[in-house]
Amino acid sequence: MAPMSTTSSPGLVSIGYEGRTLQDLLEVLAAEGVAVVADVRLTPLSRKPGLSKTKLAAALAGAGIEYVHLRSLGNPKDNRAPFWSGSPAVGVRRFRRMLADPERSASIDELAAIASERRVAVLCFERDHDRCHRQVVLDATTERQGVSSAPVAYA
Repeated sequence: MAPMSTTSSPGLVSIGYEGRTLQDLLEVLAAEGVAVVADVRLTPLSRKPGLSKTKLAAALAGAGIEYVHLRSLGNPKDNRAPFWSGSPAVGVRRFRRMLADPERSASIDELAAIASERRVAVLCFERDHDRCHRQVVLDATTERQGVSSAPVAYA
């Protein structure tokens, strides 16, 4: 895969890898002009080949995309059920309160700083942006620093 173009506009996109292969993910990231992937999984492990932290970071580097793991922006296990059970508003409220934590708040600032200069894909497993905590991460980052954001349509 060719290195990324540096002409993409700064900002945030939201992407889940559920139902995608590593190659699918790389193609979507390239099409979106992503320069940095911000992994917001608490534990960046995956049963899907190539999507655990070390292999994903290596594959992204090979595609000219930087990898950043923002562990403090991961969704704790005890807050995942509302997203899975069709009650994402409950999970959103809980996770939004968690963002008041100083470490999480600092990670939001870090994400906003990166996104003010480069295009960043906020990555988690869940395919549907509206059923994942990363929607809260994007909203909080946008509110904090005014960077643009959008979910990436599942293809």
